[in-house]
Amino acid sequence: MKMFNPFQNLILATTIFLVFVVSLRAQDSPQDYLDAHNKARAAVGVGPLRWDERVAAYARDYANQRRGDCALQHSSGPYGENIAWSSGDMSGVQAINMWVNEKVDYNYGSNTCASGKVCGHYTQVVWRNSVRMGCAKVRCNNGQTFITCNYDPPGNFIGQWPY
Repeated sequence: MKMFNPFQNLILATTIFLVFVVSLRAQDSPQDYLDAHNKARAAVGVGPLRWDERVAAYARDYANQRRGDCALQHSSGPYGENIAWSSGDMSGVQAINMWVNEKVDYNYGSNTCASGKVCGHYTQVVWRNSVRMGCAKVRCNNGQTFITCNYDPPGNFIGQWPY
């Protein structure tokens, strides 16, 4: 068995750490956000979303407004919106997967959520009329994470089915 000297161990540990950090960051690119959304949309026969820089700029602006407090508050802007918060470093893909996992609480036949459950994040992800999206993530001043994805046109209209 080959033994490494302390300097080689440090290089190896640094390399492993950088690979880990890069893999986490890789889950925050526009393509990562799109892929996670479009996988859920394809599962129910809805066309793909496309990245829109105007919508993404709105998401970045709002995420930066939340940097000081990381409050889980909607922007009340012109787009559909999903938001997520984490006390640690949540990736964009993890946030999207959390929203998509609400599918188990959505009843398509009655177009309702299970009693006491939330499923509106999921229905916004798969809203058939939404075609453009943009997302943003910030690390807040307190070390928490805030993620927002915005959708154009917005979804979740009462009495309408998402797909």
